[in-house]
Amino acid sequence: MVAIAGTDQATPPKPLKAAILRTARDTKQPLQIEDAPPPRPAADQVLLRVRACGVCRTDLHIVEGELPPRKQALIPGHQIVGDIVDGATAEWPLGTRVGVSWIGGIDGTCPYCRRGLENLCDAPVFTGYTFNGGYAEYAVARSDFVFKLPPELDDLHAAPLLCAGIIGFRSLRVAGVEPGDRVGLFGFGASAHLTIAVLRSWNCEVYVSTRGASHRQLAASLGAAWVGGETDKPPVELDRAVTFAPSGDVVIAALSSLRKGGVVAINAIHLDRIPEFDYDRLLWGERQIRSVANMTRSDARNFLKIAADIRLQPKVTVFSLDQANEALAAVKNDAIDGAAVIVP
Repeated sequence: MVAIAGTDQATPPKPLKAAILRTARDTKQPLQIEDAPPPRPAADQVLLRVRACGVCRTDLHIVEGELPPRKQALIPGHQIVGDIVDGATAEWPLGTRVGVSWIGGIDGTCPYCRRGLENLCDAPVFTGYTFNGGYAEYAVARSDFVFKLPPELDDLHAAPLLCAGIIGFRSLRVAGVEPGDRVGLFGFGASAHLTIAVLRSWNCEVYVSTRGASHRQLAASLGAAWVGGETDKPPVELDRAVTFAPSGDVVIAALSSLRKGGVVAINAIHLDRIPEFDYDRLLWGERQIRSVANMTRSDARNFLKIAADIRLQPKVTVFSLDQANEALAAVKNDAIDGAAVIVP
């Protein structure tokens, strides 16, 4: 390894270990753990030594082909905690610990970017989808799309915040949650178990509908006012609801729980379908259904500050890089509570 002047970090070895998706498929071993060429940062990028990478359900959608392939021989992973070891700038000195999330860059010129809606950019790039991500020992990222991590958040507990946490926080914004609201969370995986901590800090009453006894137990332990099955109706009318499961049935269950004027925010990049429903009974009364699309850098910065302030500690299960397939399987099968994190 070649040391970089002025730091005890080093450039990546040749080769480096990575978990690589060759073909989108649903098998027990979709990722191949093998050597890969070391990444080389472009002029607007930094090179990171990966400390940890969270496993997101979106990774499953990519690996199983539910999202169309964008890159051959892809290294997934978009919840990256890493140290800058090359491409340093005055803003980002060598050795700075940063986080990387799902949106890895925008064009900055499309109508949405000009309106300040960068999450809706017409030509975004995505970490671990359109370019290689963090299921590896090293990764590159655009220097204007990395985030300094507060010291209160250690590597393992910061990683799941970088997508599951940020997008959950954006879902609360999209739903229009205000302090003291009654809020329903439908599904209780990696994102929801972070979202409830923010809601509790805002003195909201939280009602959780989710499958799996262990998920219901976790929700109760984290302060939910009521916990029920996946499509069970909470005992009160909700002001806001967020759905996390990629199921249209869950959206209808959430909608049926709203008061007039309430909002359902769908926190899913992929949804199976929304079944036919009774408009007069479920949507009339100025109820709303809104989708949550990606996140903005403002979302990331605001959420990371809140997470540090409330000392947010996700429940984490750690996997080695060699166990990347097992980590994906655990997320797919709801075999763990909280979040899965890969440590190279």
